[in-house]
Amino acid sequence: MAALLPLQLQPAPRRMNAPRLPAEPGREASATEVQIGPMRLTQDPVQVLLIFAKEDSQSDGFWWACDRAGYRCNIARTPESALECFLDKHQEIIVIDHRNSRYFDAEDICRSIRATKPSEHTVILAVVPRTSADQEETSVLPLLNAGFDRRFMENSSITACYNELMQIEHGEARSQFKLRACNAVFTALEHCQEAIEITSEDRVIQYVNPAFEQMMGYQKGELIGKEFTELPKSDKNRADLSDTINACIKKGKEWQGVYYARRKSGDSIQQHVKITPVIGQGGKIRHLVSLKRLCCTNENNKQLCKSHRDENYSGDNSQSESHSFKCKNRRKDSADVKSISSQSSDAPSLQTRRYSSMARIHSMTIEAPITKVINIINAAQENSPITVAEALDRVLEILRTTELYSPQLGTKDEDPHTSDLVGGLMTDGLRRLSGNEHVFSKNMNLSHSHLSVPNTISDVPPCIAQLLDNEESWDFNIFELEAVTNKRPLVYLGLKVFGRFGVSEFLNCSEATLRAWLQVMEANYHSSNAYHNSTHAADVLHATAFFLGKERVKGSLGHLDEVAALIAATIHDVDHPGRTNSFLCNAGSELAVLYNDTAVLESHHTALAFQLTAKDSKCNIFKNIDRNHYRTLRQAIIDMVLATEMTKHFEHVNKFVNSINKPMASEETSSHSEGSDCECTANMKNFPDNQTLIKRMMIKCADVANPCRPLELCIEWAGRISEEYFAQTDEEKRQGLPVVMPVFDRNTCSIPKSQISFIDYFITDMFDAWDAFAHLPVLMQHLANNYKHWKMLDELKCKSLRLPSENNN
Repeated sequence: MAALLPLQLQPAPRRMNAPRLPAEPGREASATEVQIGPMRLTQDPVQVLLIFAKEDSQSDGFWWACDRAGYRCNIARTPESALECFLDKHQEIIVIDHRNSRYFDAEDICRSIRATKPSEHTVILAVVPRTSADQEETSVLPLLNAGFDRRFMENSSITACYNELMQIEHGEARSQFKLRACNAVFTALEHCQEAIEITSEDRVIQYVNPAFEQMMGYQKGELIGKEFTELPKSDKNRADLSDTINACIKKGKEWQGVYYARRKSGDSIQQHVKITPVIGQGGKIRHLVSLKRLCCTNENNKQLCKSHRDENYSGDNSQSESHSFKCKNRRKDSADVKSISSQSSDAPSLQTRRYSSMARIHSMTIEAPITKVINIINAAQENSPITVAEALDRVLEILRTTELYSPQLGTKDEDPHTSDLVGGLMTDGLRRLSGNEHVFSKNMNLSHSHLSVPNTISDVPPCIAQLLDNEESWDFNIFELEAVTNKRPLVYLGLKVFGRFGVSEFLNCSEATLRAWLQVMEANYHSSNAYHNSTHAADVLHATAFFLGKERVKGSLGHLDEVAALIAATIHDVDHPGRTNSFLCNAGSELAVLYNDTAVLESHHTALAFQLTAKDSKCNIFKNIDRNHYRTLRQAIIDMVLATEMTKHFEHVNKFVNSINKPMASEETSSHSEGSDCECTANMKNFPDNQTLIKRMMIKCADVANPCRPLELCIEWAGRISEEYFAQTDEEKRQGLPVVMPVFDRNTCSIPKSQISFIDYFITDMFDAWDAFAHLPVLMQHLANNYKHWKMLDELKCKSLRLPSENNN
């Protein structure tokens, strides 16, 4: 019989008279890279199987079309050889001749191929006979039922065959390739140690992984297809919690928090849950992905954690004991600390300070009463019944989100220098007045004067380039850059730092736009200010870039966070009038009225910076980024600049200590493993709230890092800030305003005492906490040396920056 033709897997011989069309440009039989979401895959050339019992013009048409497209092509003549060839090659496209049933049954061949596992990602095309004008077109339903994907009306034109293959490759075949890639993702989900649940937007469960089954005690078959509301709930406040979660998710935002859930066995477990909405076509939420991790704080959780460890990690000490945060001490030996501390035999041992700094994390002097309350509640939860633990969770949630972090001064406010600093930096000024003492100054005009964009700067001169070669060092001398740039250090340093962090690439803006933006920002700093000028902004930018380079900081933040931090540092004091918030409020300035005496300057800095940026397309660095990215970036910048306002100083530091330092220190203490950074640092990117705390702490430390600079730089900064405060006191007396910081009278002030008070009250605890996270031995050594300098001057009753003998030299 003609149907029983010999096996033919080799390419069919080409007809000598067949037209040889030129290959399409770039259509060579080579692998190509394909990006699917965050995955980068290599796609091999498409393989095609032609199943034709006889060689004719139609089979030749497809053969030459494959040749033109750069596809790899095989021809099979019998059903047996077709199935054998497919199982060997797994072709992406199969073309079956369905024009004549005398040779073989095309639908049977299709069904036999569809019965194999690899065929789920293969597109099968039926070649059907052309119908005449008087014939009624047949239904495609039998073809679909047999397993065919497409129908091709008989046409031996190579162009027609080529176009059909192109449509399949760029349509169904490419979609199937993406689906095959999804198998790798699901394999990862199946082996992930965190419980994962995927639901529809209506909370109908679509997938759970084995870790979820183990945690909750259910089997997949009991969960798939069921609505979220049908599952057991234990939280008696679940209505409020559910409303909170839904409100967050409906905005397209990720929600994370801790709540109790009831397992199939009836016992309750505490979970840390993160729910992420997956946005589909038209901006609609299509899926919800939930990651759940046990919080091992009660007996049920501890038993489940132990069971999980025993099952997954028995006999394998090389792995971590739990899939929850497991920190490891990233610091090796302290040789670097010893070498630095040996620079000064008189200074306190930096190594000793390092260990005492870590110890103080749990008993910091700035600890507010609310912090103690939280610690007591945490301890009480350990052995409490579930109902009590749930109630305490609600208490903690309230306490952590209200403004209860202002510390008690204790004996410190007996020191007038400390008292004046706190009063001047941490109040709005109006609280120092009573009755009719408030003075509204209509003559004070601190509004912005619009400046034209400076001309484009030329290539960096050699003297500036040589200085900038050292900009990654903490000991970089910003005052030398100020001198050689004629008080324009921000543009030059900004171009170097922003280039190093790929800011232009992230924002998709040109270097010319970035340069113009830096020029506009610098032009709006007041060079007449002794301290709050563009040199200070450049110094804060330098410190921020230095912190971003530290391993733990870099591992905790994403590229958007880095860009936001650098921009925030650049603009954080733009158009600063050289006066404090308290002064502006007391004077009734336009800015104080505009911002209701609340974070007056910080609000003005951000608002003006964004106004100036959007005003001129030539300097609008945000003009080419996606709107959602812009909103996220803008919010991060605003949050960081507002964090530099001192009224919430202790709140920010306490939150950082309690949410970052203490959990990290506890994990480091309990972990005996070595050789890798703590897992909690690697997972920090999964917790936006913690990232926010890190960014706030980073810019706060960068903003007031002067006491941690080399001594000569520290002394220069101390002189400049003192001069600015002296000028404010002079003006307050001249205008008859309340004197916010009486100690800063240029005739009586002791600069060493003011520096000692500032370090004792604001700097030491904050940098101890930041050092414990970022590991900054060089800074801490400078801080110790500088503190010793001010103490020495104070003991000698010297009120100036240096001893008289040093001034003469």
